[in-house]
Amino acid sequence: MKIQIFKEDLLNNLQIMQNIVSLKNTLPILSNILIETENNNIKLVATDLDIGILINIPANNIQEQGAITVPAKKIFEIIRDLPEGNIDITVKKNNSVIIDSQKCQFKLMGLPKDEFPKLPEFKDKKVVSVEQKTLKELLNLTYFAISHDETRYVLNGMLVEIKQDMLKMVATDGRRLAVVERKLNASINQEIKMIIPVKTIQELMRNLKDEGVVSIVLGFNQVMFDLSNLLIISRLIEGEFPNYQQVIPQAVDNKIKVGRDVFMAALKRASLLYTPDYQAVKIEVFKNKIVVSKSTPDIGESREEIGVEYGGREIVVGFNPNYLIDVLKNLKTEDIILELSDGEKPGVIRHNGYVYVVLPMRLG
Repeated sequence: MKIQIFKEDLLNNLQIMQNIVSLKNTLPILSNILIETENNNIKLVATDLDIGILINIPANNIQEQGAITVPAKKIFEIIRDLPEGNIDITVKKNNSVIIDSQKCQFKLMGLPKDEFPKLPEFKDKKVVSVEQKTLKELLNLTYFAISHDETRYVLNGMLVEIKQDMLKMVATDGRRLAVVERKLNASINQEIKMIIPVKTIQELMRNLKDEGVVSIVLGFNQVMFDLSNLLIISRLIEGEFPNYQQVIPQAVDNKIKVGRDVFMAALKRASLLYTPDYQAVKIEVFKNKIVVSKSTPDIGESREEIGVEYGGREIVVGFNPNYLIDVLKNLKTEDIILELSDGEKPGVIRHNGYVYVVLPMRLG
């Protein structure tokens, strides 16, 4: 193989691969990335067997076709520190890789392509197309509620349901629940339900743009996201996702309308006194105002009043401030509607097809 490529084109794509490659794999080949030529493209592939990424880079200067795998971290570091401009990469018969840039040369030992795992193929599968901007927005509103407790494996991912022309995404860690749905531009004649691992969700969020379309292709226990020149292929989590519908409370009559920015700022200030042993922030609801306060023994106290629109009875409730801040920073609206029924029941935020439920915490 002999190719010439512009440094920035290669570096930017090698950067994307770094999140996939694990240096702790029992298979040494999984610490490598595959570099392969295919017609007028240079193909980069990385996988940890649970998730894989394939990137096609259009190339004008492929002098000799071929393939090689090289250590992902090392080639990234080398390319990053080379001078700007074109880079020549040549693979010798002994699997050594010569990297030339101006007057600088590196030699890197690779492994043959034969040892590298093949990514699954998705032929004749059902395809659902979604605007990248829409998918990015839905992920931003839900991903933070995914559980990281490995004992509840089925919650270590996001439930995605597609039925006719509706896309729904659900995440929960048992203490909060985020559900969002949007209407698709086209309808499908089958129902899709899958649990996508959190690592795949993170890679999607890193790579989705504000323009273009992503094609979602479902295979047997696997899913592929096609972002044009970039493919993300992932195993799915097997198991039954909890019945989230039964934990969403009915809407209350007396809702609290509060400015998103002022409420979030007050919670951030109160959380300055947050400790693992004293997490809860106290929220007292009065007519047309709420008081956000925090008391942490041996550290201190805070108290702040915020004007709201509310005419119901007084309520006192405690919440983990981070659980509220997570949702407030991702909602793109001037005001939010907070629903509280009493200090023992969950708080709920609803907005434009989005529902966020957060359990209260005991005060004191």
